[in-house]
Amino acid sequence: MSDLRVDFPGLLIERHRNGTMRYRVRVEGNKARRIAIPVTPEDPGFANYYYAARAGEQWQPPRERNAERSLDWLCQRYLDFLSKMVEAGQMSPATLKQRRSVLGRFCDHTDDDGDRYGASDMDAPTSALVAIRDAWAAHPGAADNLIKSVRAVYRWAMERGEIAHNPAAGISVINTAPKGGAVPWTPNDLKKFKKAHPAGTTAHLWLTLQAFTACRIGDAIWIGRDQEVARAGQTWLEWQPRKKGSAFVSIPMLQPFYDATRAAKVVGPSYLLSEKGKPFSSSEALRVRVQRWCDAAGLPGRSSHGVRKAVAEMMAEAGCSQHQIMAVMAHTQAKTSEVYTKGAERRILAADGVRALASLDW
Repeated sequence: MSDLRVDFPGLLIERHRNGTMRYRVRVEGNKARRIAIPVTPEDPGFANYYYAARAGEQWQPPRERNAERSLDWLCQRYLDFLSKMVEAGQMSPATLKQRRSVLGRFCDHTDDDGDRYGASDMDAPTSALVAIRDAWAAHPGAADNLIKSVRAVYRWAMERGEIAHNPAAGISVINTAPKGGAVPWTPNDLKKFKKAHPAGTTAHLWLTLQAFTACRIGDAIWIGRDQEVARAGQTWLEWQPRKKGSAFVSIPMLQPFYDATRAAKVVGPSYLLSEKGKPFSSSEALRVRVQRWCDAAGLPGRSSHGVRKAVAEMMAEAGCSQHQIMAVMAHTQAKTSEVYTKGAERRILAADGVRALASLDW
C-alpha cells in the first residue's frame, strides 16, 4: 500500500509486485464490487473517475469526436485500448502517458500547407511519415521513437482488420549513434559527484541507489522500503523490474546503501523524492534532474545508465561470473552480460600473453 493520503472513501491504493500502482474504488453500497481508475490522483480527471466509480459507473472523459478513419480517430482508439491494459494491470501508466504524448505530437504536426496530420486519412502514404521523421531530424532519437510508436499503432490496426498494410514498416532509423553509448562512470567521476553532493542530499542517495543496485532509471523512481525484505538478520532489496522480459532481482543492501537510505530527512513510498516530498512522476523527470546534478558536479554527459554500465564492468573486472552479473543486472539473456565479461576476459588473456613475452630471450 502507498503512503499517499487522499480524502476519497473507498479508494484502494495497491502496489503490484513489479512496483506499479493500481487505483480501485469500492462501489458505494456494494463493497464487493471494485472499479479500476486508469489515472493517478495527480491527474486532473481523477475526481471524475472516482465519483463515477463510487456510483458504479465508468467515467469517459469528454473529447471532440474525431472524423472516422482519420489519424486522430486511429490513435485515439489505440490509446483507449492501452488505457484498458493499464486498468488490467498489464501496462504501466507511465508507458501510456509516454505513448499519448508522442502520438499527440504526431497528430498535431502540420504539413507544408499548415494542415494537421491528425485530420488526414489513416491510410497515409509512407512518404508522409518519412517527412515527419525528417522534420524531427534535429532530435534523431525522438524522431525514431515517433516512427516506432506509429508503427505499433498500425500493427495494432492491422490485427483488427482496419487497414491492410503498415505504412511505417521499413522506415529506417536516423539515429546512427552506437547502441548502449552511455559513458561508463569512473572512480574519479564518483568521487567528484559525491564531493559536490554530500551524504544526506537526494543526489547522493540517487548515486548510491544506482551504484549498489545497478537498477534502471525506470525502477529508481519507485523502489523504496516496500521492497525491503529481512533475511537471516540482513536487509535485502527485492523487486521485479518494469522493463519487459527482465528477471526478478534479489540483492542484499550493503551498509553504504542502507546508511544512505536512512540519512534521508523525508521518508515516502520510494527512496528518491522530489522537493515536494513525492516520488518523481516519470523516469524522464528523474533523468532531467540527474543531468542537472551531473552538470553541477562538472560531469556533463554522464547518466544513470552510465552508472549501470560501470557497475557491470567493475563486477567483470573483479572476476564475477556472467551469471552473477546477470542476476544483479536483471538480464535474462546471457549474450547481454557477455558484453562485459568478454572484455574483462580478453584483458586478462592479454596480460597473460604479455607476461609470456617477457619470459622470452630477446
